[in-house]
Amino acid sequence: MLRIAIGGMSIESSQFCPHRSAYEDFRVTRDGELLDRYTWTQPESDLADLVEWVPLVHAVALPGGPVERATYDRIKTELTDRIREEGPLDGLVFDIHGAMSVVGLDDAEADLTAAVRAALGPDALISAAMDLHGNVSRAFAEPLDLLTAHRLAPHEDAWETRERAARKLVERLSQGRGRPHRAWVQVPVLLPGEKTSTRLEPAKSLYGRLAAVEALDGIVDAAVWVGYAWADEPRCRAAVVVTGDDPDLAVDQARSLAQHYWDVRRDFVFVGPTDDADGCIRRAVASPARPFLISDSGDNPTAGGAGDLAYVLGRLLAHKDLASGRVTALHPGITDPAAVAACFAAGVGAAVTLSVGGRFSAGTGPHAAPYELTGTVTALEEPSEGRSGRRAVVTRGGVTVVLTERRTPFHTRADFGVLDPTAYDLVVVKIGYLEPELYDMAADWLLALTPGGVDQDLLRLGHHRVERPLYPFDDKDFEDPDLTPVLLQR
Repeated sequence: MLRIAIGGMSIESSQFCPHRSAYEDFRVTRDGELLDRYTWTQPESDLADLVEWVPLVHAVALPGGPVERATYDRIKTELTDRIREEGPLDGLVFDIHGAMSVVGLDDAEADLTAAVRAALGPDALISAAMDLHGNVSRAFAEPLDLLTAHRLAPHEDAWETRERAARKLVERLSQGRGRPHRAWVQVPVLLPGEKTSTRLEPAKSLYGRLAAVEALDGIVDAAVWVGYAWADEPRCRAAVVVTGDDPDLAVDQARSLAQHYWDVRRDFVFVGPTDDADGCIRRAVASPARPFLISDSGDNPTAGGAGDLAYVLGRLLAHKDLASGRVTALHPGITDPAAVAACFAAGVGAAVTLSVGGRFSAGTGPHAAPYELTGTVTALEEPSEGRSGRRAVVTRGGVTVVLTERRTPFHTRADFGVLDPTAYDLVVVKIGYLEPELYDMAADWLLALTPGGVDQDLLRLGHHRVERPLYPFDDKDFEDPDLTPVLLQR
């Protein structure tokens, strides 16, 4: 039987976010718990008679600020030690994200991959499963044998991507086909995910080509990465990798996909209508659509934002119809453990005055100032299965805000706990494009271009270490780039 290991480290890290991701922010799985993450490792899988799956260690965290160096080193050391302890391995399914930033490193995934390759040895094959918002530098890609990425944004195919990476690895090893060729090319374009959703053109057609390219005789896989816009590193840009047994065909297809991306770079638009915070609130209040959802995109914790900004809360309560209660709004997910503790001490029904927000971000700008909130504690929630940290719900006028002890996304109906989001006129969520359940819930929605660690306006963030020229930072007098793919060697 083939002996194939599984392991990795997965996080998306904004270098413009003051938060730092520590070991306790990661969910670390090993042994049977790690194998239980995947359907294709189970005894009833059709791969069970072919593969002995060897669990190493996997660490995954909610996106946030850069990873503390000690945390990264601890996880990397455990991963590489376990590879050595497990003895000879035929392959590794490398379950990562691709947009991890680590304090003191320029290309964290390249560093991790080099360490993994050194521990594994030169003969075993590595198949990486990635998020399409990852960055693919040459230094990162060269030690790998197969690498693929999601083809949908929102990432409804995330688990399908992991399975594709695993099955293609098993196929090559079981058939003795060895190491394929990899045609790699970067495209000097860096766009936020909210402009590259595959629900819309031109990303829909670009990503729609990948399955047909993969189906060509001589091709193993085709992948396109849009890159991660909220890191400031030379590797940050779009990339294409086509993997195949026919090197000439792989190069031709990679060049075609890269040229397609470059040609449509100016056609990418936000996934929904946009405005600033006040404009979104004004338009939502005036609309008859209920519930009307607003994305607080600049502080989206699932893109790497701190999740602690009370900026939009202040803008909601500055609107007279919301302050008076004539219109209602729900704003979940402001991270503030001190405010939560004060609410629990006061109890349900108590009047409280709280300094809300800015626990990580204070001092980073006027948008990060705490907001003084006077209101009534209307609900308290203890941690529950699948959700860590306590929550406190405070209402003032028509605005109800959910305060959390830990950075928490609100993507599904279940994430709202005891609250029914459909009972409110407006729902403001710290997110970019709407995840499927929110998308289905919304009678209408707007993308608020708010400030924060994942500000959609890249030009005002202050990148200074990305390689230039780079669209959209440079546009006029930007000569067409050389998009000739490189066949990677290792």
